[in-house]
Amino acid sequence: MVRSTGIAEPVRRGRIRWLMVTLVFGVAAVAYLDRSNISIAAPVLKLDFALTDIQLGMVFSAFVLGYAITQPIAGRMADRFGAYILIAVGIFWWSVLTAITAMLPSNFVGAFAALLGVRFILGVGESVIFPASNRLVESWIPSNERGLANGLIFAGVGFGAGVAPPLISSIMIEHDWRYAFWVTAIIGIVALIIWLLFARETPQKHAHVGQAELDYIEADKIKRSVKSRTNSLAPWRKIILNRHIALLTFSYFCYGYVAYIFFTWFFTYLLTVRGLNLRASGIYGMLPFIAMAIASPLGGWISDQLSVRYTKRIGRCYVAAAGMMLTAVFVVFATTVSDPRLAAVVLAAGSGSLYLAQSAFWTLSADIGRSSAGSVAGVMNLGSQIGGVAVGILTPILAATAVGWSGAFIFTALICFAGAVAWLFIDPHASLDSSQVVGS
Repeated sequence: MVRSTGIAEPVRRGRIRWLMVTLVFGVAAVAYLDRSNISIAAPVLKLDFALTDIQLGMVFSAFVLGYAITQPIAGRMADRFGAYILIAVGIFWWSVLTAITAMLPSNFVGAFAALLGVRFILGVGESVIFPASNRLVESWIPSNERGLANGLIFAGVGFGAGVAPPLISSIMIEHDWRYAFWVTAIIGIVALIIWLLFARETPQKHAHVGQAELDYIEADKIKRSVKSRTNSLAPWRKIILNRHIALLTFSYFCYGYVAYIFFTWFFTYLLTVRGLNLRASGIYGMLPFIAMAIASPLGGWISDQLSVRYTKRIGRCYVAAAGMMLTAVFVVFATTVSDPRLAAVVLAAGSGSLYLAQSAFWTLSADIGRSSAGSVAGVMNLGSQIGGVAVGILTPILAATAVGWSGAFIFTALICFAGAVAWLFIDPHASLDSSQVVGS
């Protein structure tokens, strides 16, 4: 006979929701490996295609432009048709376009235009990842765990982009940039197979989700549905004119402007401006992305803890504002450092502090959007990608003027500070049901 101790046994909720987070982490990592490969290959690709720095900036921005303009559409598709199949299509799409990039000949008249076109279409394919992942987070993760969940997902950004410098530069040293693109395309296909085998759209559709875990996830949804007057998709007008979504989008524009410095020009900056060789640039080029991978889940965990212990304003808004303000300080300080290796370390600290804010954006967009979480995330992420387009084009232009690269980085710091200030005016309890619109 089993004797009762009189002490309640802890409920074993299961961990399949964290398996889903891990899978999205992997997708994010592969996505950023595939989008970062061109910035690592840029010095060699620039010579192969006979590009100027301005043209190279246009190639960077072509990807981001395709990625940006399809964000709201990608979010709406995730809300309507489901994130599982949309992410699978996205992985296949970008893997094929990465392989096509490797096949582009560089010795014909339309080579530059073809490169722009392929990068633009590649950006369209990758646009689905994070709006769709936000839809999955809304379906799978209770609100009190979303900071950590989003932090872990965006740690994949740092991991993938961090693996890129040593992997791509090593392949380029032994072979060439085209071979490196073939390798990353194959990695994408492997990721697609894993995703199809182990991921599912909702907890109810996953064979390994136990009843305790399902009840835990559903209890949070019931609690939130009581506070919301509707579970239907919100019209675009209500999303776009919501004042807090507008502030999130503006702040994420500033965030994206800073983040894309590291995804586009950082490696070239170390190699051609700071004078590091290819191998050293590959090593030091990892640092910002290692910092991102560490800071993203850390920031999410801190955000969750402070939100529960104090308020959401402290846990979400103040943590994000502090992280972005600290980034502005590090970026300015890096311009005063003469040693290239120390400058790389300081900039890495800046990227880490920036990613302390990452999960707050996506957690609030899911909380505000609810059944329209993908659509809200798409609008918000559109702002970030417009920032990426801007930095890809403006940075070489500013660097070529009297202000130089130092002035370009100081301008980046000012943009980051503006994004931090915007967080002070965001209500973390806002919803699409509220009547607060832009201008009210």
